[in-house]
Amino acid sequence: MISFENDYNNGAHPKVLQRLMETNDERTLPYGFDRFCEDAKAKIKAACEDDDAVIFFLAGGTQTNATVIDSFLYQYEGVIALDTGHINVHEAGAIEFTEHKIINIPGHEGKMHADDLHKYLEDFKHDGNNAHSVFPGLVYITFPTELGTLYSAAELDAIYQVCRSNNLPLYVDGARLGYGLMAEGNDITLPYLPRHCDAFYIGGTKIGALCGEAVVFTHNNAHRHFFTIQKQHGALMAKGRLLGVQFDTLFTDGLYFEISRHAIDMAMKMRRMFAEKGYRFWLDSPTNQQFIIMGNDDVERLSKDIMFTHWGMADESHTICRFVTSWATTDEELALLGSLL
Repeated sequence: MISFENDYNNGAHPKVLQRLMETNDERTLPYGFDRFCEDAKAKIKAACEDDDAVIFFLAGGTQTNATVIDSFLYQYEGVIALDTGHINVHEAGAIEFTEHKIINIPGHEGKMHADDLHKYLEDFKHDGNNAHSVFPGLVYITFPTELGTLYSAAELDAIYQVCRSNNLPLYVDGARLGYGLMAEGNDITLPYLPRHCDAFYIGGTKIGALCGEAVVFTHNNAHRHFFTIQKQHGALMAKGRLLGVQFDTLFTDGLYFEISRHAIDMAMKMRRMFAEKGYRFWLDSPTNQQFIIMGNDDVERLSKDIMFTHWGMADESHTICRFVTSWATTDEELALLGSLL
């Protein structure tokens, strides 16, 4: 059985594993104060074209979101996110566990509209009883979105301008950042991103690393005790070098972008395969997540040999199914899928 269930169903890229083995016997300082983390930070700053960036490495996406969001907010503040936002639907209440409310606004195929954000904030400001409410303290979006769609540079800028005019930081979840950056038609570059948000993270877990995410605070605006907050959240690795070595490797010679592009190429091949077989798409995704509407009989038949996600019901006789490629997807796996469709 092969898996298109997600993009973290494998180990690490061979170059990452090789580098971990090569450096295994070297003794370093703990908690990220090692040369590998410093080298990785320098390379990420260069790739972002942001010398003022402050970078931290965390173990996983949920820890990253919970820690970053908590560091931005006062105890009476919440985070604005979409009804389909990852922190809202797929993190088991991790944000609420830090005692911060998620404030929902409607999404449009996974994307936040600047006009909706502006309207919510205006309504809140003009609510005479807002002193009894949770105050908005942060705006959260994902790139690419939970549904595999992309913001344009203009759309991201519009959201950021609303945030700036309301003195709210904008935080971008980049668990699949590489897959968004390398998608066909994308016009957001890595250097563009830090100029249009206040923090984001570069996903490693889903893009070639064994584990780990790199948080980038874009205007030297990290909480001055972020290290301690990170430890409180159980998101600080004693062997921080494990993350430093991986990100140093991923950001050497463009590996991060190369393997991200491979996943996109595989996804587009898969998309054409489904289209040629007459399957309909739930929405138009240019990234490594493809959402297919399948008859329930086909779902049951295909599930015997292929792992994929049953995303939800399309109607009584059809299911929305998610098929995901990754840096590790092969032509042979796609060929097997095609033979079973």
